[in-house]
Amino acid sequence: MKKNKSIIAALAVIALIVGLSCCAKEGPMERAGKKVDKAVEDIRK
Repeated sequence: MKKNKSIIAALAVIALIVGLSCCAKEGPMERAGKKVDKAVEDIRK
């Protein structure tokens, strides 16, 4: 019985992670962060 609950909990966590990662759209903060990262890389070169 305890093993079944652990398996169900693990499957629920995996489903949640997959669901959130697939649905995430890039917002303005993510785009700004990418621009900053690119600028920092350019400066390092």
